Amino acid sequence: MWALAGTGTYYLEINCAMPSVDENKQWWNDGYVWKQGGDEWSRAWGGVDMQWHAAVLPRIHSFVPAGRILEIAPGFGRWTQYLTGLCDHLIAVDLSENAIEHCRQRFAGATNIDFFVNDGSSLEMVPDASIDFVFSFDSLVHASADVLRAYLLQIARKLTRDGVAFLHHSNLGEYTRYFSAVEKIPPRGQPLLKKVGLEYRTHWRDPGMTAGRLREFAQEAGLICISQELFGWGGSRRLIDAISMVTLPESKWTRPLRLLRNEDFVRDISVIARLAPLYSADSFPASAE
Repeated sequence: MWALAGTGTYYLEINCAMPSVDENKQWWNDGYVWKQGGDEWSRAWGGVDMQWHAAVLPRIHSFVPAGRILEIAPGFGRWTQYLTGLCDHLIAVDLSENAIEHCRQRFAGATNIDFFVNDGSSLEMVPDASIDFVFSFDSLVHASADVLRAYLLQIARKLTRDGVAFLHHSNLGEYTRYFSAVEKIPPRGQPLLKKVGLEYRTHWRDPGMTAGRLREFAQEAGLICISQELFGWGGSRRLIDAISMVTLPESKWTRPLRLLRNEDFVRDISVIARLAPLYSADSFPASAE
């Protein structure tokens, strides 16, 4: 189901229907082969270390270190390995028993992490008003709008007064008409779209989810959306993903929404990859010791 693009990023090679929670659970438990523990998704950046320090950390540095962090859908711990050193206590929640078991083994020596398997949308194991920072990247893009709404309703209760949530999710719904038209094109003609910078894959994202709906869900939950970054993949001009940051109205981080349509996201990936042989931690002999 997954394939490797020329840029080094992984994608769903066919237009699959938006997966249900049960289908997500089955795929991440029994379908996907974690050949590199999820690190394969960072290949385009020159590795996990480069993606974290050059792409992820700059986006969250204002909010870490934090007292208590909640990571939603950690997978095999690609970001967990960094988050655990940025907080006093880390709670990681995933619907995949396989992923959580791997994380428990991988981080067996860590004394500040608690791992939980959930039903794909519940945060009942997290104490109310206890979380300073919520993090989810490269995971909830495969969650439906209903799941995002359920999480936001709970996040509003779990955050401390100045807590902030950083959520990577689908914006595919902004292009519903476009993808409806693409579906009518015969499969043999779809690859031609990519050559002219047009996207033809939905990447297992929810066509009913958008940045706008995230703002609506946040408002319903009593949260304020303070920033949104929209971006795409593989050279496409369709910005099918979004990163949204939300907080409580009384938070010190509250401000009017700032929205960026980042059409340079893929270009930035290539720049980071070019720097990796010079600066990534695993480019030095000492990293192999």
